[in-house]
Amino acid sequence: MLAIFSSLFSIATFLLRFSAAKQLQSQTKDQTQSTDRCGSSLVFSVQGDIYRNGFFYAIIYIGNPPKPYYLDIDTGSNLTWVQCAAARSAKLLKAPNNPYKPNNNALFCKDPLCAFVDQPNNFPCKAPTDQCDYEVHYADYGSSLGVLVRDSFPLKFTNGSTYKPTLAFGCGYDQEFSGPFPPPYVDGVLGLANGKSSIVSQLRGFGLTQNVIGHCFGGQGKGFLFFGDDFLPSGLVWAPMLPNSLNHYMAGPVDLLFGGKTLGAKGLYVVFDSGSTYTYLNPQAYQTTLALIETALLKKPLSRVKDGNLPVCWKGVKRFENLDAVKNNFSPLALSFTNTKNVVFVLPAESYLVVTSHGNVCLGILNGADAHLGQLNIIGDITMQDKLVLQQAPQALNCVFSLGAANFE
Repeated sequence: MLAIFSSLFSIATFLLRFSAAKQLQSQTKDQTQSTDRCGSSLVFSVQGDIYRNGFFYAIIYIGNPPKPYYLDIDTGSNLTWVQCAAARSAKLLKAPNNPYKPNNNALFCKDPLCAFVDQPNNFPCKAPTDQCDYEVHYADYGSSLGVLVRDSFPLKFTNGSTYKPTLAFGCGYDQEFSGPFPPPYVDGVLGLANGKSSIVSQLRGFGLTQNVIGHCFGGQGKGFLFFGDDFLPSGLVWAPMLPNSLNHYMAGPVDLLFGGKTLGAKGLYVVFDSGSTYTYLNPQAYQTTLALIETALLKKPLSRVKDGNLPVCWKGVKRFENLDAVKNNFSPLALSFTNTKNVVFVLPAESYLVVTSHGNVCLGILNGADAHLGQLNIIGDITMQDKLVLQQAPQALNCVFSLGAANFE
């Protein structure tokens, strides 16, 4: 069963417990304790935003001595990787920290995890003792090419214990980016999909946490990310995720509503992807949504205008300083999960609009055809911000997730 949405609930207790643990990225003590098997959780503070940066990141420490890396939180991909100084000819993007330096810690092709990453055509595994290379491509026209390595991840759990598991991740020595938006100013990607190579799956394999991911990205630029099931609020309605070959957190079918009425976009399947800044709909659903929004604006003091990289924007009589100044002109959207009784995920204007630096308002829902997504529908950060999003995958075919409201103070 796939539970999609919970009614409004208070997470004050969660936020209190998170506040007490917000220093979890600090260096662990020399004396390392093991946790009770699956008996604790990890919490990371999150920073970022939708319009100015276009991503949310967590600080993860790697190595001995541990060094910090700012990683783009991506529930839409499996592999975690960091930029890597593996060669003088390495192609690296501008990043906040120095690249990771490998130390003869590459994985060989015979390693079981090597079978769960996409290998580059130019460097396939030909022998068990070859190094395990990877290549990953993203919908925003970014890519990373590198080699799998293992190193220690010093972690402090919410029960007070510390541990330094040796985890596999990508050492990216060739990064490319050619998309319409600037590349994220980060050191790499924190891949949190449900594949075997995911950091969370590896932690679960060590018996350190349950295979649960939760995040809340605040509209004001802060938030939190947690692994494990210590902080699951009561009153959630759960539903099973749909199994798929890419290990995405996919749900459906859903009907798209506008102003409480069905758009005509029915039976959609959606992927919840924190690595996507904006929400993408398949071409038919996108065109239907845009047409209804524009029809509803005919009698409003707004007119179309070009503004940067977002294709659909409006200007008012005077510049908008924030969404509060314009949101009343837009009706809410909603996702109605048809296989779950009375479950409707309401998307107010804040969940699909942004105000630009020019004082215009732009639609944060994009045409999936422009990103070559085919019929895939992606729920991105803009739609998930200020909401607690939970994904739980205790077994490969028994995945569940829930969406709820969260209040930031």
